[in-house]
Amino acid sequence: MLDAGYEVVCLARTAPDWTHPRLHAVCVDLLDMEATQAAAADIAGRFAVSHVIHNAGVIRPALLPDVQLGDLEALVRLHLAAPLLLLQAALPGMRARQFGRVVLLSSRAALGLETRTAYSATKAGLIGMARTWALELAPSGITVNVVAPGPIAQTKMFHDVVPAGSERETKLAASIPVRRLGTPGDVARAILFFAAVENGFVTGQTLFVCGGSSIGSITI
Repeated sequence: MLDAGYEVVCLARTAPDWTHPRLHAVCVDLLDMEATQAAAADIAGRFAVSHVIHNAGVIRPALLPDVQLGDLEALVRLHLAAPLLLLQAALPGMRARQFGRVVLLSSRAALGLETRTAYSATKAGLIGMARTWALELAPSGITVNVVAPGPIAQTKMFHDVVPAGSERETKLAASIPVRRLGTPGDVARAILFFAAVENGFVTGQTLFVCGGSSIGSITI
């Protein structure tokens, strides 16, 4: 987004270890609803927010007998409640300007994957939420779309589950139809498509950036 010329406000638990003249880092834990709501209100008061991109996720894997209700509740807060609060704060300004772009990050796991009860349920919930928002907000010039990545290497979230350079990583890449893992750039390009000012006729859509794994089977 910075390369494309945007002013970017980044919300994360820790600040980036690099700086940019157009990057504004806000430290907040999106699992904390009060802190998230306060940060969202502060940002909406200081910036003319035109885009909301919710790129956050935690897996909390477990087979069905071991799923903890606390994990499900936490992922509901992170994957569903946090984007709701962020968009609610930005929405008055977007409506006043009759323009907005919302991109939510779901996952190929929304289609189902072993050990992903809480993760799959909430990432699937994002898709339904986005379709509802797309209908409600279309008359205001605001589009809402979803990017659903498959296995994306070079990210902490992925390598917390699949060690970099491991045999497991090699086998996983071989099981994907395009025979490789995804990269952050693959996902970023999809987000930039939905974020573009020119793409006001595309809303309520889910784009799987997954190397074909959403139409096949993989084991992570």
